[in-house]
Amino acid sequence: MEIKTALASGLEITAGETNYDTSCKRVLSEKHVLAWILHGCTKEFRNFAIETIVTECFGERLHISEVPVVPDETGAFLQASEAGLTSPTEGSVYFDILFDAVVPSKDESVRLLVNVEAQSDFYPGYSLLQRGMYYCGRLLSAQNGTVFSQSHYENLCKVYSIWICLKPPKSRQNTITRYYVAEDSIIGRVRDDVRHYDLLSIVVICLGDLRDETCRGLLRLLAVLLSSKIMPDDKKQILSGEFNIPMTQTLDREVASMCNLGHAVFVEGVEQGRSEGRNEGRSEGLLAAARSIMEKLGLSLDEALNALSIPEAERQYFINAIKNGACE
Repeated sequence: MEIKTALASGLEITAGETNYDTSCKRVLSEKHVLAWILHGCTKEFRNFAIETIVTECFGERLHISEVPVVPDETGAFLQASEAGLTSPTEGSVYFDILFDAVVPSKDESVRLLVNVEAQSDFYPGYSLLQRGMYYCGRLLSAQNGTVFSQSHYENLCKVYSIWICLKPPKSRQNTITRYYVAEDSIIGRVRDDVRHYDLLSIVVICLGDLRDETCRGLLRLLAVLLSSKIMPDDKKQILSGEFNIPMTQTLDREVASMCNLGHAVFVEGVEQGRSEGRNEGRSEGLLAAARSIMEKLGLSLDEALNALSIPEAERQYFINAIKNGACE
């Protein structure tokens, strides 16, 4: 296995957000991490031990940014194809992470298709639920001719689209919400077999402040794993100590790379914020810089002031000014 040197990892800092996103996807694709996601987000795996999921429940196919969402050839994933495809109207659009999982059963094992997406922009111009619904629809329709043929819809696999939101609004932080198809009797009272319509679920995971008491379990694991502020050694200690995630050479390398890249993005944002406020007078300029850093990097007010090295004696002025809407 090829191991990057410290120099190689350091050089990756200059690659910026693109490589950070790549490292983010890779750490999320580790089986122990995916096992925690399945355990915390799906009712099918809720009662399984993490180690059982890791050793018994993953299929053979796991793809990172290889399976196209459009056009119709999404079914290539189900045939183990790794070819990237391009839509002439939408360009290349890929699922971040796509894999199959098997729920063991004494009677009949159940297969799921699971998509995991890391999303930094919570308001991209549309609801993430609409995009998640489209992704689920693509994964269902792509099964025609692969998982089932002709009219054998009984063979359809249930699909999950799980969205990990890195910078959600404060009102959504440290929450996990599931959206699914439910039965609603309009006239009369009918009860159908839930397996006939429970074929898609969207799960939205909104990360938040690690210091919040609600940040525990899967939320804490992901917040630590994807943080650009926690140093690699601290991450490894938390992930292995609290969540029993072994530090493989690959995961160790990607965690370190992600931390380095995240730090570079952080520094770039601070410098850009300072530059934007530099010509407006010291106080006004620092106010503008603090607000810019908060917006661009999703930092709290205290974190922005720390990044700008604002002395303790001057902080109350900035706190009052920003809370009162200065520099808006």
